[in-house]
Amino acid sequence: MTVIAGGTLVTPHKVVQDGWIKIDGARIAAVGSGTPPSPPDHTVGGWIVPGFVDIHSHGGGGATVVGADPEQVHTFAETHRRHGTTTLMASLVTGFPDELERDVRRLSELVDDGLVAGIHLEGPWISPQRRGAHDPHALAAPDPSTVTRLLDAGRGRIRMVTLAPELEHGMDAIRSVIDAGAIAAIGHTDASYDLVRAAIEAGASVATHLFNAMAPVHHREPGPIIALLEDDRVTVELILDGAHLHDAVASHVRRSAGAERIALVTDAMSATDVGDGEYVLGGLAVRVEAGVARLVDGDSIAGSTLTMGAAFQFAVTRAGFSVSEAVQATAANPARLLGLDDRVGALSEGYYADLVVLDEDYAVQRVMSRGSWTR
Repeated sequence: MTVIAGGTLVTPHKVVQDGWIKIDGARIAAVGSGTPPSPPDHTVGGWIVPGFVDIHSHGGGGATVVGADPEQVHTFAETHRRHGTTTLMASLVTGFPDELERDVRRLSELVDDGLVAGIHLEGPWISPQRRGAHDPHALAAPDPSTVTRLLDAGRGRIRMVTLAPELEHGMDAIRSVIDAGAIAAIGHTDASYDLVRAAIEAGASVATHLFNAMAPVHHREPGPIIALLEDDRVTVELILDGAHLHDAVASHVRRSAGAERIALVTDAMSATDVGDGEYVLGGLAVRVEAGVARLVDGDSIAGSTLTMGAAFQFAVTRAGFSVSEAVQATAANPARLLGLDDRVGALSEGYYADLVVLDEDYAVQRVMSRGSWTR
């Protein structure tokens, strides 16, 4: 048994002052306030929040999940864990079918090992007009046989697929993804308002990095953004790094959609926690300057160097989120999307002992994963 005491706990139902957590092995045995049941093994200050859950990340620590090299994926996971992400999806970018099938099969084994929580396919079924930092030569419409081929290769480990519904077979692909038990996400899209509404009716339930790589809002053609924002069935991803979205836009989404519909994501690439320099993302050359990643050819933003700890801090200090709302957006909501909300995403009895200690400025100080300190 391990007892942690002294911090302000953010639980699913309230903020607990002078709280304590009792941990038995990898799980939380009890949560309370006041005098702990036994002398604390660790006394902390500041805030104690659930470990972060990131459903959209490509790399970190100089490593990428593209190629599915186990050593690189371990580096990727360890890098983000140091910054508070205790549950992490591996997001692949656009590639040719043979490459994607190989990576999906390899990553599925790492899902089985518990290193990552699942696989996210971001591409190749996205709009050429809104491709961002994706290889234009590998983009394709979601041919039903290829969709089935990749979903079957994942053996249920593909948890989310981002696609553009306006592509040929796009609506059929949404249904196939859902039938396979995965989340259909709308992103990198030039679709109209009405078509996105139809895609939501077909079961699409996530907006991949809302605003980014989407047709913009126009007063006579509202496009995908308004359709995704207005429907309570849709969870919207936000990248809060100060480059992808203006603070005021993030704050507007919080007021418009509500914190219960937001999932903060990093969209991180290999430069995360490394620094400025030259990198590669999905075969494309990327230059990172002042922490912002852009394609060398074309200058499109190419993922981010964001961590979930920094996203949490941004949400509270610059986007108007309360600490409890930031916990929803970084832990509870993405855990629910992945169907893991009975074991991660909350400081509750029986859940995994995944937690982050933040200082008074909301910066990550310590991280516990499955009952062991990793930072």
